[in-house]
Amino acid sequence: MKMTEYISFSIDRFPRGYVFTCANFNTEVNQKEAVIKALNRMAASGKIAKLSKGKYYKPENTPFGNLQPNQSQVVKDLLEENGKIIGYLTGYSIYNQLGLTTQVSNIIQIGKNQVRPLFNRERYAIAFVKQKNTITKENISLLQILDAIRYIKKIPDTNIETSCRRFLAIIKNLSETETNTMVRLALKYSPATRALLGALMEQLQLGRTTEALLKSLNPITKYKLAGVSKVLSNTDKWNII
Repeated sequence: MKMTEYISFSIDRFPRGYVFTCANFNTEVNQKEAVIKALNRMAASGKIAKLSKGKYYKPENTPFGNLQPNQSQVVKDLLEENGKIIGYLTGYSIYNQLGLTTQVSNIIQIGKNQVRPLFNRERYAIAFVKQKNTITKENISLLQILDAIRYIKKIPDTNIETSCRRFLAIIKNLSETETNTMVRLALKYSPATRALLGALMEQLQLGRTTEALLKSLNPITKYKLAGVSKVLSNTDKWNII
């Protein structure tokens, strides 16, 4: 099978929106240049689309044009390395998924232990959020919630009061194991995040779970989160004003 035929056959087997590089093709090292040329020819012809230098995807055609790959595909090389999870989508990338806003941003935020400066990839700006906890497949959803609580003031097209009501609904659906894990993870977050999480959990009658959070806080520090008192009845205890 000729090189172009092999590459075309392989691409036909990829799902729509799948992002790939020349490393996805099983060829000899000395054939890498031929693979790159073949991919560039296919991109020029419209069979595939180019995401950024060395990155391509199989576009999904619609009456409104080609759809961009989903955000996890766009940055998958930043989320996993050699089969190990090294990052996760967070911030603007998941506010919509959590039901906190209806807006969809062109900023992709990634939580990582080691961060790097912001850069652009096609129409997206890729930004990073420092995560002090070890990142695992099991705790990513909890870290995403904690990140959203941490940046509650920055969630677009909403307010703190509305966000708090949504957080109550989210936390209410967590299992006891998940809420205990969330408290443990929260101990590496800012005091304001710990205070708001504690108040939310206590409002849901998860008081025993919140003891570690309360003990971790400075009793004289105040946390300015206007609107929380309209939703929670225990703001005084958690020094939220």
